[in-house]
Amino acid sequence: MNLKSRIDRIPGGMMILPLFLGACLNSFAPGTGKFFGSFTNGLITGTLPILSVWFFCIGASISLKATPLVLRKSGVLVSVKIVTAAMAGVIASFFIPADGVQSGFLAGLSVLAIIAAMNDTNGGMYMALMQQYGTKEEAGAFCLMCLESGPFMTMLTLGLAGLASFPWQTMVGALLPFLIGFILGNLDQDFRKFFGQAVPVMVPFFAFALGNNLNFATILNTGLLGIALGLAVIVVTGFTLVLADIFLAKGNGTAGIGAASTAGAAVTVPPIIASIEPTFAPVAPAATALVATCVVVTSLLTPLLTAWWSRRFGINSQRYQAAEAAKAQAVQLAPAE
Repeated sequence: MNLKSRIDRIPGGMMILPLFLGACLNSFAPGTGKFFGSFTNGLITGTLPILSVWFFCIGASISLKATPLVLRKSGVLVSVKIVTAAMAGVIASFFIPADGVQSGFLAGLSVLAIIAAMNDTNGGMYMALMQQYGTKEEAGAFCLMCLESGPFMTMLTLGLAGLASFPWQTMVGALLPFLIGFILGNLDQDFRKFFGQAVPVMVPFFAFALGNNLNFATILNTGLLGIALGLAVIVVTGFTLVLADIFLAKGNGTAGIGAASTAGAAVTVPPIIASIEPTFAPVAPAATALVATCVVVTSLLTPLLTAWWSRRFGINSQRYQAAEAAKAQAVQLAPAE
């Protein structure tokens, strides 16, 4: 039936479709988990345990054996993305109340939604785009983008922005599964291969569990706002990332555009933050729906913008190809020593 290949054609399909199915179940049969209990209830309500395993496997998949150029490129992109999200959150906090906007077109918008949407890059899409439009070093920058996955970076961003404070035990606890996986994966490459295979497999499971915290009323109420927030992610983070790529990482901006997206994993952040810090609980459902819409919007538009930028300024541009041809001709004409 080729169901998987059809799902893969949907931007973020393995994340979005199970999330939608979970929302269907929660909207039309909200007591299903309690009714069946046991493993079925665990699958429906087990967001945190499933995500813990997923973070562990992500950590195991990252290798320390990266070239300095790759580390510089990935370090610049990751740090600038986080700083941009923090600045956006600080600015938004002056205009958005702690319990989010309650009425009008912006109803459901919160500082948590803005930071969660802007803080996490779709690393898989970024790597695919750089393999087509960028260089090998730019594609390798994916190695540090996995650090953005999960709640730790958002907790750190909220803390740096002065918008929330978390006990150090909570911060360490959010990072510990990732660190343990990272250590094991770098001690033995067989561990890295073994656990790394589970990263994509876990996605539909935690997405389904997350969907069971949503209902269609919340999704419909935030639909157009989610599209606007997705566009803001591309414009705001894309602007700072392109500048950072050109002036700090010595690139041509293509990697910056390719990193201006929202990862599917970002959908997990609002409910996890709310479970850690109850003050965010009222805004978590709407924030989750907004971030899910951002995933779809950026998955559709970021590749188009990256392709356009590459044709104008990247390695696929006429200027770049002419410069490379001139270098090759100069090497051929150079006298042999």
